[in-house]
Amino acid sequence: MKYKMLVVDMDDTLLNDNHIISDENTAMLLKAQELGVYVVLASGRPTSAMIDYARYLQCDINNSYMISFNGSTITDLKEDKVLFEHSLSKEQIHSLYDFSLENNTHIITYLDGKIISERHSEYIDLESTITGLELVIVPNFKDAVTTSAVKCLLLEEPVYLKTVEPKLKLEQPELSVCMSKPFFLEAAPTGVDKGAALQFLANKLNIHQSEIIAIGNAGNDLTMVQYAGLGVWVDNVDPELREFGDVIVASNNEHGVAEVVRRFILE
Repeated sequence: MKYKMLVVDMDDTLLNDNHIISDENTAMLLKAQELGVYVVLASGRPTSAMIDYARYLQCDINNSYMISFNGSTITDLKEDKVLFEHSLSKEQIHSLYDFSLENNTHIITYLDGKIISERHSEYIDLESTITGLELVIVPNFKDAVTTSAVKCLLLEEPVYLKTVEPKLKLEQPELSVCMSKPFFLEAAPTGVDKGAALQFLANKLNIHQSEIIAIGNAGNDLTMVQYAGLGVWVDNVDPELREFGDVIVASNNEHGVAEVVRRFILE
């Protein structure tokens, strides 16, 4: 069997628009694990917002791993322990807050399993709904953030937020910056992304990149799609990314992940 690891983004890739793993995707991922393939969920989500999905797919009892916070954290699911975690410093988070004010975006971070923000917004409330994390409204963001955190999100209307992305990359080149959804601009420590986390995990498991499939749909998936021996986009991929994958399969609503398993692992 050529492929030993299948790395799958969650939102808008594995999950359909109702945030559910289809029966078709579930069956194929279980089958891949029966054949000895590591199934690794890789998401911008916090670890706590992924773990139930990983257990549902039996990734824990199949000795697999999970990449969360866009590559900031890797978890050994069998041992229930963190292999590594990279964080933004308090000073970096405060600088991002200042940038958000100057550029008229909302900002959130994650502390003690909760979302920290100064206010509600359509997109902040959506992040709370998607992740299932409690949203804590604080009177002063900087006063509330007195320690490091794995990442920040800048949130705003998609067309406008896309213009903010190059500004953030230019002004704070020490950060790893990418879009995870059209209204989510992610900021993490430099060198932290899904591709780097995947490379770390592959080296640990002695798996060559040619033996890896990675499936995604958005800008924060690009590094892992390009690192993998077979980089796959689901059909609902952001249009500007289509040319950077090896294969395009059915959309997240049409069981694209199951298609990958059938075509490239079972055959």
